[in-house]
Amino acid sequence: MALLNVSMCSKFPNPSRQHLSLSGSPPRPPHVLKTPPEASRNLVVQIGDSVCKAGLIAVLSASPALAYIGGGPYGSEVTRGQDLSGKDFSGLTLVKQDFKTSILRQANFHGAKLLGASFFDADLTGADLSDADLRGADFSLANVTKVNLSNANLEGAFTTGNTSFKGSTITGADFTDVPLRDDQREYLCKIAEGVNPTTGNETRDTLFCK
Repeated sequence: MALLNVSMCSKFPNPSRQHLSLSGSPPRPPHVLKTPPEASRNLVVQIGDSVCKAGLIAVLSASPALAYIGGGPYGSEVTRGQDLSGKDFSGLTLVKQDFKTSILRQANFHGAKLLGASFFDADLTGADLSDADLRGADFSLANVTKVNLSNANLEGAFTTGNTSFKGSTITGADFTDVPLRDDQREYLCKIAEGVNPTTGNETRDTLFCK
């Protein structure tokens, strides 16, 4: 019905439009039995405009692809599937923010509150997540290589799939209840050191390093 309304937009007459003749001959006068008064004609145009606008609104409402603006509670600037390389989010409160599939290379999240945020399949190469609150964040399939996780709290974060921490700095990071693959845990234990200033937990202990 919405599409039908939109298609009607071109069928309502516009009293100000003049008919052009491509042949060069004078245009034929329209064959009408009775010309409606000017007020009636304007009313028809107004009704047509209203129907068109209503149809467009209905189309946008029915189509998520067209109506979609933003990807989280903080607007279109921080959203899923975007190239946010080098963006500065330091110190911001971004609880449950959706960064799924976004490119976040060298992005600055220093000290940000990212509880429950989703970095699913995101590229965080070289990002700064130091001192960030990442409890319950989702890093499934994310590229977390060369990331600064110093003093970050990752308690309960998700890291299933091919999540990689290769080349990252984890001094003072808290990995309590983080389900790591054996190869990733072994790798992180080789570089683990320090104590998380917020939880007081030693990084090696949270990784169950031997």
